[in-house]
Amino acid sequence: MSPVLHNGGRAHNFLGPLEGTEFMRVAVTGSAGRMGSAVCEAVVADQELDLVAAVDPSAQGQTDPTGSVGMVTSLEDVSPTDVDVLVDFTVADAARENISWCAENGIHAVIGTSGLTEEDFSLYREIFTSSNCLVAPNFAIGAVLLMRFAEMAAPFFPTAEIIELHHDKKIDAPSGTAMGTLKRMAEASGDWGSDPTEHENLPGSRGGLGDGGITVHSVRLRGLVAHQEVLLGGDGETLTLRHDSLDRSSFMGGITFACRVIGEHRGVTVGLDAYLGI
Repeated sequence: MSPVLHNGGRAHNFLGPLEGTEFMRVAVTGSAGRMGSAVCEAVVADQELDLVAAVDPSAQGQTDPTGSVGMVTSLEDVSPTDVDVLVDFTVADAARENISWCAENGIHAVIGTSGLTEEDFSLYREIFTSSNCLVAPNFAIGAVLLMRFAEMAAPFFPTAEIIELHHDKKIDAPSGTAMGTLKRMAEASGDWGSDPTEHENLPGSRGGLGDGGITVHSVRLRGLVAHQEVLLGGDGETLTLRHDSLDRSSFMGGITFACRVIGEHRGVTVGLDAYLGI
């Protein structure tokens, strides 16, 4: 089937719903945050999704940004029989509890929270027996493509560095997208040149040394949203890959797409690219 743009009349750069996708009832955790609020709005705008619950511990008595549902402070206040899929943008500790709730109640989970580990993924592969789980470091289609392009380019260059740039409220570094990009590049090539630096005039100026010797730099700056560059260098040439999310709306198409098709992807999936067929 050819790609289709669909989101309640609003165009996004993503692959649209697959034929036969069923109407999905969506709960959002972290709904009072910047990302959670945007997710609520995107779900309400999507004609194939229905926002049925908004959960945030700081939002007692409030309604979601669209005014569609009243917010509750805990998933204990949500009936599992009313929810098909949960979208989580919280923090790692809260996300772990929310994901377990999904697995226990046969609810699909779309997770954008960073900080989850390989141990977490191993556990989720065991407990998701009647529903499915997607954990993605980034839901912007351009960012997903950048990660794939970096993976493809890695075997052809001996040196590489990653620079990720985010707003000044982001509390973790490097970003989940940068760590995912690093992992895929290191797995694609194990032949990376060594760092020539013998002395740092300012400790940490060369960034963090990741898998395979690839260096990662994190920038936190007011005015930014989410951006990443991958720099690859070889003899007499460089290749620069860059993606810029200029607004949180860039993530919404991937999130709503995942909600619509998660029922067709069994078990636990890490990375939206698998859903996109790339």
